[in-house]
Amino acid sequence: MLHVLALRFTARRPRRPRHTSPRYEPDHNRLKAVLLPLHTPNFLLSTFSKTPPLSFFNLPISLEVQRGSAKLDGRGVCYCDLGESDGARLCESRTCPETRAHMEGDVMDKLEDVDSVYEFDPFTGNIPATKVEITVSCRNLLDKDTFSKSDPLCVLYTQGVETKQWREFGRTEVIDNTLNPDFVRKYILDYFFEEKQNLRFDLYDVDSKSPDLSKHDFLGQMFCTLGEIVGSPASRLEKPLGGIPGKKCGAIILSAEELSNCRDVATMQFCANKLDKKDFFGKSDPFMVFYRSNEDGTFTICHKTEVVKNTLNPVWQSFNIPVRALCNGDYDRTIKVEVYDWDRDGSHDFIGEFTTSYRELARGQSQFNVYEVINAKKKMKKKKYVNSGTVTLLSFSVESESTFLDYIKGGTQINFTVAIDFTASNGNPSQSTSLHYMNPYQMNAYAMALKAVGEIIQDYDSDKMFPALGFGAKLPPDGRVSHEFPLNGNIENPYCNGIEGILEAYHQSLKTVQLYGPTNFAPIINHVARYAAAVQDGSQYFVLLIITDGVISDMAQTKEAIVNGAKLPMSIIIVGVGQAEFDAMVELDGDDIRVSSRGKLAERDIVQFVPFRDYMDRTGNHVLSMARLAKDVLAEIPDQFISYMKSRGIKPNPAPPPYTPPGHTHHTQI
Repeated sequence: MLHVLALRFTARRPRRPRHTSPRYEPDHNRLKAVLLPLHTPNFLLSTFSKTPPLSFFNLPISLEVQRGSAKLDGRGVCYCDLGESDGARLCESRTCPETRAHMEGDVMDKLEDVDSVYEFDPFTGNIPATKVEITVSCRNLLDKDTFSKSDPLCVLYTQGVETKQWREFGRTEVIDNTLNPDFVRKYILDYFFEEKQNLRFDLYDVDSKSPDLSKHDFLGQMFCTLGEIVGSPASRLEKPLGGIPGKKCGAIILSAEELSNCRDVATMQFCANKLDKKDFFGKSDPFMVFYRSNEDGTFTICHKTEVVKNTLNPVWQSFNIPVRALCNGDYDRTIKVEVYDWDRDGSHDFIGEFTTSYRELARGQSQFNVYEVINAKKKMKKKKYVNSGTVTLLSFSVESESTFLDYIKGGTQINFTVAIDFTASNGNPSQSTSLHYMNPYQMNAYAMALKAVGEIIQDYDSDKMFPALGFGAKLPPDGRVSHEFPLNGNIENPYCNGIEGILEAYHQSLKTVQLYGPTNFAPIINHVARYAAAVQDGSQYFVLLIITDGVISDMAQTKEAIVNGAKLPMSIIIVGVGQAEFDAMVELDGDDIRVSSRGKLAERDIVQFVPFRDYMDRTGNHVLSMARLAKDVLAEIPDQFISYMKSRGIKPNPAPPPYTPPGHTHHTQI
């Protein structure tokens, strides 16, 4: 009998938060081989191996992971971009070779469970950003014209994370003969809480119709972040213009408004009729996969239904999905839906597909929302082919929900507290091998983690005064060990002025305390919880950042503190620095298994743990490393924030009335 050597490999990767971009290499040391008869039927292959040999299922998997832009073929096989570009993500398709090669642990273990087919949460996974509309006004601009007032134009620039280059985003119209313009043309920006989105506004006095800005007089500029604008009272930021030495350039006023369709959540239900039979011994086990089309013609997965077993006429459960996840606010954008027959071995059979749009779905149940499921390959081969069944929309509704920015605009403050590990395992701070070593030319990992997270969160705290604590050190003068001491040495007032103030207090503490131990988290968590317990009306939310180098010593007490904290308006971010093994820390991150203590489960997931080493840029670009870290650890904060508010029935306070400028003067296009 002829035999064939069938190969498979799995890739182990560190557990990562749901919002991150995968950047992992396959572990070729885990290559496995199975000797199988050449003519073994597909349905018997699972007898030999929990993972079916990939070549038998017509999956284009090779030992070298393919790289390239995301493309989907007719069977939904995806070639994901796993390069270093920001935003690269797995496509979530179980027929995707990249997903199969990079899924956590042993990839096929997940396929033993039907749930793995539709393990995708549209509320937390790969959702387009909320969009905000920025309105620009200026007051008391410089007057550059001799016989009349200036004719101002505002130009917005955005800054890339990696290159730090400024790129022109857009221009307002020109308003003639005024020093106090209220521009009509607005900027619409994608908003990410977890990113520091740097903006620059340049003002010009336009002297001609030339689009070349060097031909016009510069009136001043202002730098800020998008977080500063939305985090200001009523999401209205006023700052002085600068850029011309010795001149008062006036002021710029920026107002942010979240686009209304970013709040909409659609609820829909589908059924199917007379789908193709794909199973040899029974009927099909159908499920559907929804894809949103992108600007470049590719598709991004946005929802998977559950599997309905052994039927050609399934009725799927209704599901909720943010409208922005479905169509990114474009109601006419194509939505592609693929129908599959689920197979335990992961080689789900493609039944067919159809396309629709949000506008069509919004019509609700009607003759317009009965779709023929078409398999293009079968249609080409069979002249009498009609379809592979039909899918019908049974119900559709849409509701507006309160968003994170609704609460921020209504006045909710985010209070940031940092806690730093001063245990002896960090090493002597005076030696270059120490994690606390203060290199005059480069920040250490503690400072980088603090700065990366703090510089983003500070935009949502009006007074910029942050408590900074340490733990695991002996304090002067008596050598008492403390797990809850203020970095500035002031027990009555542990607040530091801004992120730079925290860094200064941290540096001073290293000169006065003695590193000791053990690594206890519970006192710090309980410290913040006491403050959070005093303000549960939705006016404040607390974020605790713990930066540590080692394995936790008080796991039981910490779990209890987390379970108690989950009832309060607080979230906890834990960043591990150094090369220690942090396996025990993963227990505290409740993404997969909710933290429990004394038989009680935490009400909600409030902890995010990551090791900083996973985010270090290979080229030594610390700015990029910090941006990656912040993006991952902060991405869940808005969801955790909303989960608390919803669980307590807290609605956002009404925003103050929007700024209404006086009547507009004549404008000119440029």
